[in-house]
Amino acid sequence: MMTMLALSAVEGLLALVLQDAAFEGPPGIQLYSLRDLFKAEGPKAGLDKTKELGFKLVELAGTYGLPPADFLKLLEERGLKAVSGHFPYARWLKDPEGVAAEAKALGLEYAGCAWADHKDPFDPAQAHQVVEAFNKAGAACTKAGLRFFYHFHGFEFHKHGDGTLADMIIQASDPDHVSFQLDVLWILFPGHDPAALLAKYPGRWVSMHLKDLKKGIATGALTGKTDVRNDVVLGTGQADWPTILRAAKKAGVKYYFIEDESPDVLKQIPATLQYLKDVRF
Repeated sequence: MMTMLALSAVEGLLALVLQDAAFEGPPGIQLYSLRDLFKAEGPKAGLDKTKELGFKLVELAGTYGLPPADFLKLLEERGLKAVSGHFPYARWLKDPEGVAAEAKALGLEYAGCAWADHKDPFDPAQAHQVVEAFNKAGAACTKAGLRFFYHFHGFEFHKHGDGTLADMIIQASDPDHVSFQLDVLWILFPGHDPAALLAKYPGRWVSMHLKDLKKGIATGALTGKTDVRNDVVLGTGQADWPTILRAAKKAGVKYYFIEDESPDVLKQIPATLQYLKDVRF
């Protein structure tokens, strides 16, 4: 349990990050980072911790069994604003209008998908199905006054033509309705360059997950899966953050969410905030 002094220090770090002209924030947090706390102690405890850590912007990964109105009330009571959220691929396939309506009820600006259900290996036929689903989801979100996005997870980087299936998904999806979220770890892990991908598709990236991959972990696997203990404090892993953050700013990324899936998340977040305060790009 954090002491009041420690909590004050973390809040102070976040305030410094928010004031820092170098970092294009403010940084929010993907609430999946605190999933164990949400599951063990409930949504109130999870959101209390989010507030204690100093965050005001959040990205959702479900409402832990609560109706949207009830979860929104808990957010508002703590001064938290959910601007983005992930919803299951199966729901987007079955009822994109219903998902968009739920996202609207939660006050979101962006509603997305973090994993496209598929059979390994991911192939062009499945990629085309994903594009079709995303174009329909995007149209439903646009009609509801939202923006749809997809979060690449690493398995989409099988070679295809002169590029990858990830390239095909971006190029074939409707730019009027479909945007993307770049998770730095899930671009590094399959062996690709986050800054290069940002630069290749300016204007298509609405947000970013600030997540670093442990040094020494081999890259090139297209599984979309790695040990959660490979999530490390920003600046201690394989990511070249100054280059990536410069590219993100130039590409038009609007929101940045810290996502730390490690079991040491509560220890690592303060160090990550310290890095964001100090980083220059």
